[in-house]
Amino acid sequence: MPTTDDMRWFKQQFRNQIEAALPGTPLDVDMITAIACQETGYIWSALRKKSLPIPRILALCVGDTIDYQGPGRGRQAFPRSKDSLIAEANGRRMFDIARGALEDMAAYIPGYRGAVANPDKFCHGFGVFQRDLQFFRNDPNYFLDRRYEDFGDTLAQCLGELRRGLKKLGFESRSSLSDLEFASVAIAYNTGGYNPARGLKQGHFDGQKYYGEHIFDYLTTSRGVHVEGVDAAGAAATGAGAAALVPGRYAVIARGGLKLRGGPGVGFNSERTLALGAELTVVATGATDPAWAQVDIEGDGVLDGYVFASFLAPLEQHALLNEQAPEPA
Repeated sequence: MPTTDDMRWFKQQFRNQIEAALPGTPLDVDMITAIACQETGYIWSALRKKSLPIPRILALCVGDTIDYQGPGRGRQAFPRSKDSLIAEANGRRMFDIARGALEDMAAYIPGYRGAVANPDKFCHGFGVFQRDLQFFRNDPNYFLDRRYEDFGDTLAQCLGELRRGLKKLGFESRSSLSDLEFASVAIAYNTGGYNPARGLKQGHFDGQKYYGEHIFDYLTTSRGVHVEGVDAAGAAATGAGAAALVPGRYAVIARGGLKLRGGPGVGFNSERTLALGAELTVVATGATDPAWAQVDIEGDGVLDGYVFASFLAPLEQHALLNEQAPEPA
């Protein structure tokens, strides 16, 4: 279970990105933090202590290996099994990704090593907010291109589902929500609906509490977690602090590429996307926002724009990660 220190870390890393995505909704950072804690907090709370780069942690946030076990038992949504997934267009490729994701994650999270022992097991949930593989039929590229490894992309999918929950409960025009109201939206996010008569006792039951109860508890705890003196998304890619990158040579470690922008923030236009592994020079970090690095792409001393610093790693560290990628247990 994520602790207050884990929640503080999460806010340090992602608060800016979350806040930039919330205008026009009644949601706030603590609500999104509660969803992240419930969906994959047991994964990222452990991985963050292993000094892994943020993109690697995001890539390892996968889960849910439950298969179909009969009517009303186990997984009911597509794909119920390996065979049902492989039968789809690009299904074999998707299985290989989902199986590989399980093996990679299980190398760090011992609880999944039993699932790895079964060659037919694979992950059904992808990204910090666990977008389910049932959406593969309608949006295959999200999974095939591993867009769930990008925090902004997986956050956008989460917000899309939460907006549907807001609409279902008649909250779409609200400017704010009580914590109990948000818990009801989260239950709709998890189950597709909400029964007022059952209150928080709805959604997945883990043997102790229901999804709604966990969300409310995480939200209450997160309200008391304050991040002081840190530009929340500006922590360096390798740790829990918010130290700005020092000038030098770096490599892009975002699997889907890293956007080069005209200024230090997502509100600035994206000039181009730098590929995974692309090398560049960090000249300085943003004077007002150390989450963004001012970079020289061509190595000619001319400034080309800004990139999000958490998706860069020093060249030496990048080479080491490539050489020492963990083998599945």
